[in-house]
Amino acid sequence: MKEIDEVKQILNNIYGDKKGKSAFERILPIIQSFDKKAGEKKEYFSQEDIILITYGDSLNQNGICPLNTLHQFAVKYFKNTFSTIHILPFFPFSSDDGFSVIDFSKVDPLLGTWGDINAFRSDFRLMFDYVLNHVSAKSQWFENYLEEKDPEKHLAIEANPAADLSDVTRPRALPLLTEYTKKSGNKVHVWTTFSADQIDLNFKSLAVLEKMISVLLYYVEQGATILRLDAIAYLWKEIGTSCIHLPQTHMMVKLFRKILDIVAPSVLILTETNVPHEENISYFGNGRDEAQMVYNFTLPPLLFYTFVKQNSNVLFDWAKSLEISSKSNTFFNFTASHDGIGVRPLEGVLPRSEIATLAEMVRKNEGNVSYKRNPDGTQSPYELNITYIDAMEDKRDADKKNHIKRFLACQAIQYVLPGVPATYIHSILGSRNWTAGVRQTKRYRTINREKLQIDTLLPQLKYPGTFRSQIFYPYLDMIKIRKNQPAFHPKAGFKVLDINSKVFGILRFCDDQQVYSVTNISSEPVTVSLPEKAVPSFLTDLITGERFNTQLLNLTPYQYVWLSSPVM
Repeated sequence: MKEIDEVKQILNNIYGDKKGKSAFERILPIIQSFDKKAGEKKEYFSQEDIILITYGDSLNQNGICPLNTLHQFAVKYFKNTFSTIHILPFFPFSSDDGFSVIDFSKVDPLLGTWGDINAFRSDFRLMFDYVLNHVSAKSQWFENYLEEKDPEKHLAIEANPAADLSDVTRPRALPLLTEYTKKSGNKVHVWTTFSADQIDLNFKSLAVLEKMISVLLYYVEQGATILRLDAIAYLWKEIGTSCIHLPQTHMMVKLFRKILDIVAPSVLILTETNVPHEENISYFGNGRDEAQMVYNFTLPPLLFYTFVKQNSNVLFDWAKSLEISSKSNTFFNFTASHDGIGVRPLEGVLPRSEIATLAEMVRKNEGNVSYKRNPDGTQSPYELNITYIDAMEDKRDADKKNHIKRFLACQAIQYVLPGVPATYIHSILGSRNWTAGVRQTKRYRTINREKLQIDTLLPQLKYPGTFRSQIFYPYLDMIKIRKNQPAFHPKAGFKVLDINSKVFGILRFCDDQQVYSVTNISSEPVTVSLPEKAVPSFLTDLITGERFNTQLLNLTPYQYVWLSSPVM
């Protein structure tokens, strides 16, 4: 079988012929024993693909497990809106709100069971986190490593603290190495990219490779249709290099893709690489051999910047780069997630002084700024920790209604860009900064991870005058309208429109439809005309049903229109 031979070749490329042969002999039985349940490969994307991001316990109710509460709420409000739910790591964990996994094969009993996870499958597709860079220091795997037991004897990456590690790219300001003592009494320093509790896995060990391939296919068996490769960029380490995006890392992504192409061709890979745009899209590979989707990490901070400056020029220039030649690839478009707003993707897009402006705005809006350590020992902003809703607040604006309009306007831009859109649950629920949570945990990221009580939430959604309600229902309506437009297919054509620095305009088009999306990103009314020569004089807005003069288009502050034109 050609694809099996390609797996063998990839392993040889990673490990060399001799070790690659051993790796192949270890993982081939895993592949062959897999029950191919995922069906034939479908068209990867459609305009109906819209993803909700949530923790398993974002919603809570007394006496009911959180996963069940989430499912009930999702069925009631999201069944005809979101196609897929990304339930953030729901495994037993010791820190980092799930990303320090104790056991990859179990569901955290505080959330529910595998039965509760599987219950979602009758109503939604599912996205799982494949946390493959590290494992919890409280895991049995790491305990076995410290006891020098097989097969985990070489689980961790040991390094000499005297070695020159100055070239290593650091996503945190924490120490790279952490000292542990083995049962024998030997002290070792192991690689911990993200925290002392998150032990980086040593993929040079074939035992680690075998274990993690088994985890990959177990998640497919449990119904995952998208696998999010968490922190994939840091997977392979070689002292003397940056230890990010190494060739072996890309080959590992190719290995996962090839295995899935064999056993579950409809399951997609999404790479999570919070880095500048060109580095990020390198995980598309040649368009067919790595990830089908990558996070569009430049979008959240750049969209924030656009509304802070009330100027679309930089966004206009950047959006033109979103063209992807392969029909097998697309962007995962988002503004908010469980993490903060990463600013590394702005490198090469904005000068440092402008990034500092964003950091200052975040502090004014009661958020925080996280820093990373640079090779020269200095620190620079890495992440802005704030809800995206509160990032969009302009405290100089006396009209609080504009806050809601501004937030919905930025979401409307996200939803018209080429790619698959995703919304974090706290964005659609209108959640504000959870500063009390930050005081409790002493962790900045907690600000956007509030655990809501259903009995408190539902009345706030019910009454039209509440802040949550004024975001929730217009947002739902926008998504429902969007998913029915063929011009918003992720692979439909697009052209960024050069209109006015106070607006952002983009034309989306396919054989059956054209949609002119125009958003006023400023606090002032604007009047513009669509620059296209063949545009009709009047078009209807998909959002409101109102007809607009395309040559004298009057937009109120933060108004957005989706002007539809059938192709003749």
